[in-house]
Amino acid sequence: MRLFFKWLVHVDSGMSHSENDDGDSDMATSYAVVLDYLPHGRPDDTRPQYQKETLAYALEEQTFGLLELTLTDEADVGIVDRVAVGPEPDADEIESVTQIDFDALSRSAVSELEYAVEAIIEGDEQRFVDFYNNAQPISLRLHQLNLLPGIGKKLRNKIIDERKRGPFESFEELSERVGGLHRPKEVIAERILEELRDDDLKYKLFVRPA
Repeated sequence: MRLFFKWLVHVDSGMSHSENDDGDSDMATSYAVVLDYLPHGRPDDTRPQYQKETLAYALEEQTFGLLELTLTDEADVGIVDRVAVGPEPDADEIESVTQIDFDALSRSAVSELEYAVEAIIEGDEQRFVDFYNNAQPISLRLHQLNLLPGIGKKLRNKIIDERKRGPFESFEELSERVGGLHRPKEVIAERILEELRDDDLKYKLFVRPA
């Protein structure tokens, strides 16, 4: 889904805010990206068609919460659309927002999830670069950086030593300054997907309750 990736990369920054005509920020608004659109409701819903709600599955940009959206009859929503979901959803398009588990997603939503995560990271790069800048110890034996796939003690120490020289400004700079860290963006995407798929993980760095 290259169209999906290109679309989200070009949104402002992916942050939970909007701007009015005066340039003031409204930090209360949160957004989600539509992963799948179900005009006829869930396939396992055995009710008559006229009783079924139009649904969509979406990924919240800040918390990476998985959402089921019940849409209004007038909603004009499709896959890859960015919709306001909180604190009050757009009443013209969304009747209700429910947080769901990974297992409740449709197959189409699951297939879009990786592209959505990568695009959110790409569209708000500094937010995720700053994870490398600011990650802290969890305990005497475990560091937040160690929770990223492929980062052991040696690579963790390289990142910590290098960031003391100055904060990282981009993924490209991370790769250049830290030998052995070749895919810093993809490493974070892999961790986010793991956190979405596994509710039983003890530590979650990026996925939070909405």
